[in-house]
Amino acid sequence: MAARTRPAADPPTRTPSFVCEVPLRVTRPQERILLARLEAARQVYTACLGQARIRARLVRESKAFQRARTLPREDPERKRLFAQARGQHAFPAYALHAYAQPLGRSWLGDHLDSLTLQKLASRAYDATNRVLLGKAKRVRFKGQHQLDTVEGKVNTSGIRWCADRIEWKGLVLPARLDARDVVLAHGLACPVKYVRLVRRKLGAKNRFYAQLVCEGAPSQKLQHTLGQGVVGLDLGPSAIAVVAAHDALLQPFCPEVAPDTQALRRLERHLDRQRRANNPGNYDERGRVRKGKKRWHVSKRQRQTQARRREVYRKLAATRTRSHGQLAHRLLMVGNTIQLEHLAYRAWQRTYGKSVQLCAPGMFVERLSRLAGSAGGTIVDINPWRARLSQTCHCGRVKKKARSERWHTCPGGASAQRDLFSAYLARFVDPETSLLDVGQTQTAWPGWEPTLHAAYEQAIHNQPARGRRLPAAFGRPPVGPSQSGSLAEGSPSRT
Repeated sequence: MAARTRPAADPPTRTPSFVCEVPLRVTRPQERILLARLEAARQVYTACLGQARIRARLVRESKAFQRARTLPREDPERKRLFAQARGQHAFPAYALHAYAQPLGRSWLGDHLDSLTLQKLASRAYDATNRVLLGKAKRVRFKGQHQLDTVEGKVNTSGIRWCADRIEWKGLVLPARLDARDVVLAHGLACPVKYVRLVRRKLGAKNRFYAQLVCEGAPSQKLQHTLGQGVVGLDLGPSAIAVVAAHDALLQPFCPEVAPDTQALRRLERHLDRQRRANNPGNYDERGRVRKGKKRWHVSKRQRQTQARRREVYRKLAATRTRSHGQLAHRLLMVGNTIQLEHLAYRAWQRTYGKSVQLCAPGMFVERLSRLAGSAGGTIVDINPWRARLSQTCHCGRVKKKARSERWHTCPGGASAQRDLFSAYLARFVDPETSLLDVGQTQTAWPGWEPTLHAAYEQAIHNQPARGRRLPAAFGRPPVGPSQSGSLAEGSPSRT
């Protein structure tokens, strides 16, 4: 009798998703249960991550993997050898699921369900796979009380959203719902794919939230409309220049993020004194940390100081996120195609460490791309080596400038602030070739020169945010002819 064949199943279709976050009402007994479950999840994640790292090392050392690396990318044998190396050492994600399932038969199963165990195993696999693919250098293990999120796979079992509450293994957590919130109402009206529980530390207290991963498109507020036209953007570590269809803007980047450096320094010094007083044996006679394995004692007052410092950085992060969102929506309101140079923002940390840490330009570009994609806009990445916007004039002349030169001048008489001029040129770059259309820039320049000068004057006369000075990247225009008629040299720019 011939065997019956089953038709191949269609691959699962991916649907658009968005996240709707809801705060939860958690009592003290429920908080203790949640903290115990988060700690259990951390131990499962640590075990899976350690096992995944061992298997990834064996895959990397296998002959099939080494052979595949020598083959060209278009060779089909390369893909087969990579799959063979992973299969020999049980490195697929489902193999880690099989490793995590027996953990549910221990005491960990009293705190976690099987779907949560699978998601923790997948999380460990993704982190290790990034290292295997060369996208990360190493994996990071979570210390005690450092795992803040757990999530399920579906909304039918495990961590579930039920109308107005979260249910998880006998734990019922009601949500704080605001009937006047239109965005929240839109999210609750959409089908829920799965639920993620998030713990945030506000000072010495814990706050819990439910992130509902819903199917569909996110709600868009009425004031967040999408404009039309091409927008040139020049983003720096501490300043941003924008040139839209009819207007230009120069301003400090994230001016609202102004930390109290004196207060932070006092906290850091106070924390260092407490750490030294609690662990005198971990320092040598010169005050340096001893080498080798050590055990650090943390007092109750030191934990309170750490909580105060953590709260300061949490507020700075929240302010930065809000500033990024407001600026991204403002850019999308003036144009639907935003053109900017594709830069290595992580490399800026070597030269502009404090500004990058404070303003996070890479995070802003990522959020801008995400908002533009959901609103129907387009982000065009310009190749900086081909366009050379900071070195090129509108007439096509290319001259290398030092980073300290903050004002662009042309022998033909044109002059403008360097960032504003780069943003102006970005509007006329061909998205396909990343080459500047010199004819269009020359034709449009007479009408744009006064607009760029007005944008610079407005940026200079605007009061900076409290605690932040105007960025040195703004520079100063060169000094014109003196009263005697001789040309005076340009004043040095502020660096």
